[in-house]
Amino acid sequence: MTRRYWNINLEEMMEAGVHFGHGTRKWNPRMAPYISAKRKGIHITNLTRTARFLSEACDLVFDAASRGKQFLIVGTKAKAADSVARAALRARCHYVNKKWLGGMLTNWSTTETRLHKFRDLRTEQKMGRLRRLPKRDAAMLKRQLSHLQTYLGGIKYMTGLPDIVIIVDQHEEYTALRECITLGIPTICLIDTNCDPDLADISIPANDDAIASIRLILNKLVFAICEGRSSYIRNP
Repeated sequence: MTRRYWNINLEEMMEAGVHFGHGTRKWNPRMAPYISAKRKGIHITNLTRTARFLSEACDLVFDAASRGKQFLIVGTKAKAADSVARAALRARCHYVNKKWLGGMLTNWSTTETRLHKFRDLRTEQKMGRLRRLPKRDAAMLKRQLSHLQTYLGGIKYMTGLPDIVIIVDQHEEYTALRECITLGIPTICLIDTNCDPDLADISIPANDDAIASIRLILNKLVFAICEGRSSYIRNP
């Protein structure tokens, strides 16, 4: 895998608060190599290590995107949801930002059935067929459509398992991470000082509670994906 320059700036990361970890009482000892100091009761992440792993992750997604691979971005907590959706749409990736439904990947046949139902209902709505149904039936189908849009809207065009999954907050998305591990899907995980750095294929130590931190990490990854996609288009 060729190493590239991704303009990862330590000062920019400090301004975004990427270096702020959790309280010193709430930490995983396996994160010790990624922590540089303690300050006012919280751990401070070593941004040099963050920059290194973020750069490796950018190299990985660039290479994958340049080969036409598909990505899924997962981040369902309130502080991450909007950034996840924006990043995914910008890079034409699939995403889950509301709730991870257990078995979404490991029980793909069920997910696929739900997606077919979702697509069918969207088509029915667009063609105005729901308006021709009795009010009670139409209301029921509209509730179904709304539910499916909430939880599957970000993966409505996904036709198979993703090639790489990017996860924001290992603790919050542990079920998604375990499904990826079970299926052997490579993962890139944004991890705070209370996480296990050994679970994901590439773990990026960073503040997973600050919107600015989450956005900065995702923006770097998305830029690399977009650059890779451009390379794929130019050299099919």
